[in-house]
Amino acid sequence: MNRFILLFALCFHPFALIAQQPVPVKPRILISTDIGGTDPDDNQSMAHLLMYNDKFNIEGLVSSPSYGSGTKGEILRMIDLYEQDLPKLKAHRNGFLSPAYLRSVTKQGRRGNAPYRGYSKATEGSDWIIKCAKKKSDQPLWVLGWGGLEDIAQALHDAPEIQSKLRVYWIGGPNKKWGANSYAYIAENFPGLWFIEVNSSYYGFFSNNNILDSVKTTDYYDKYIQGAGYLGKDFKSYYNGEVKMGDTPSLLYMMDGNPENPARESWGGSFEHLSRSPHVVFNSATRITDTVAFCTVVEFNLKGPEIVIPQDSVCFWMETPYKNAVQKWPGYYLGKGRYGLKYVPKQAEIVSYRFRSSIPNVDFGEGKLTVTNHWPGKVNNTDYKLGANWYSDKADPALYEGKIQGGKTLSKWRQSVLTDWAARWGWLKK
Repeated sequence: MNRFILLFALCFHPFALIAQQPVPVKPRILISTDIGGTDPDDNQSMAHLLMYNDKFNIEGLVSSPSYGSGTKGEILRMIDLYEQDLPKLKAHRNGFLSPAYLRSVTKQGRRGNAPYRGYSKATEGSDWIIKCAKKKSDQPLWVLGWGGLEDIAQALHDAPEIQSKLRVYWIGGPNKKWGANSYAYIAENFPGLWFIEVNSSYYGFFSNNNILDSVKTTDYYDKYIQGAGYLGKDFKSYYNGEVKMGDTPSLLYMMDGNPENPARESWGGSFEHLSRSPHVVFNSATRITDTVAFCTVVEFNLKGPEIVIPQDSVCFWMETPYKNAVQKWPGYYLGKGRYGLKYVPKQAEIVSYRFRSSIPNVDFGEGKLTVTNHWPGKVNNTDYKLGANWYSDKADPALYEGKIQGGKTLSKWRQSVLTDWAARWGWLKK
């Protein structure tokens, strides 16, 4: 390499040249995913997981779609593709898991979000989380959340003694918006859980703001994936091959350094302790002067007529505009004329909404809410108080990637990550 070019790279893009750090022990992991639902980035992340599964002891693949129509059938379809590519992967590395084993640990979790109380009935997926957590092992079980927390919340409710056995790395953001009830249940009842709540940093993985990166998510498919086996052919089906993989940072975190230290620099981000999770309660529709941080649990506790329906039944909706459509968030009857709804805004904006119900005299009007871009925002006396092992996106303004809080703790590693993955795609082309 020309000396000037090498010096330029060292000075202006050092992170792409730093090697991956060793992991102390191959981790036990369980994936909870909404694959096959509304956001196809989980399929991209599943391809990444299958191509790197030699680095993990995978104990479970649970379909947990809090929103959308995902099922474990989509996980099994991806395993079928992996099976066809496996001979080429095994030619380069030992330790890849058998397709039969992966199918045996694939389980169906809850379909749809939890009711207001945050849990419902046990599922095959939640029971499997409990079974894996209770295995005799010197290692914790790392649960990597790519979707809602419904099955994790259900497992904790049914077997609270597993709390000390778990480590959770959760991609929040939109998943928190769709699964507000299960998140609130965990934060309120299990504040001592070891939990990394990633609400924004993960966006840094698929941003393309660093013009010095030679590896871009927009042309990565054409350069490295096209013609690479069955998984490569399938990859084109999601975002036309553009790399998003918003859940992959959870895997990267487990691949680079000691996962017991969230504050370290790692491919999967760097995080700081969170002593409280913002939670604001309103007793009526809000006004534009009401302000919360993004990813705050906004709880509406409203008074209305006493009606004869089962407690925790959906009986009204909060409607918010989204692009050219309307999103609807369920509200519940809590009994004795009380109504409740939890809503989580995922980004800085002014939210306009309208409450609607088909039940006569259940009308809570409409409102606006101002959402700011700094998590966790101002202190509220209703915030969830968290324990010593709850972590989240770093708040340092210098680490913002544009509007993305903590985004630079991930974006600076993207070129290293994608270059490493490109080598594995190359194995499938031979």
